Amino acid sequence: MQITASTVSLTVDDVAGSQRFFTTHLGYVEQAAADGFASLTRGDAAVDIVLLARGTEVLPVDQRDQRASGLILAFTTTGIAQEEERLRTEGVEITMPLREEPWGERLFQVTDPNGVTVQFVEWVTPPGPENA
Repeated sequence: MQITASTVSLTVDDVAGSQRFFTTHLGYVEQAAADGFASLTRGDAAVDIVLLARGTEVLPVDQRDQRASGLILAFTTTGIAQEEERLRTEGVEITMPLREEPWGERLFQVTDPNGVTVQFVEWVTPPGPENA
């Protein structure tokens, strides 16, 4: 098997709201769209995103009324401080400000209009005697 792309499918109440968020602030472009559906992509290593309206019949019956929740869509990036500032300047609410964890992860989070948590991560060398 050779995987040629990766896609995450998110069930949301307002497809257009999430679509605007991802295209306006995160550089995604629309590949295809219809009533209650949007397929988004980027030209880099980011995962493609499919947005489906909650209740749509294409979803299995037991999943139709569920929303995307309990997940974090994470992107590893560079220049994380500048990205946080850019998003803040664009009016995006930073729901978890930039922080650095002891294991060398710098991260911050935003939330799209449907409650999808998007996390940005940049890895740095963790402090320690071997790195002094």
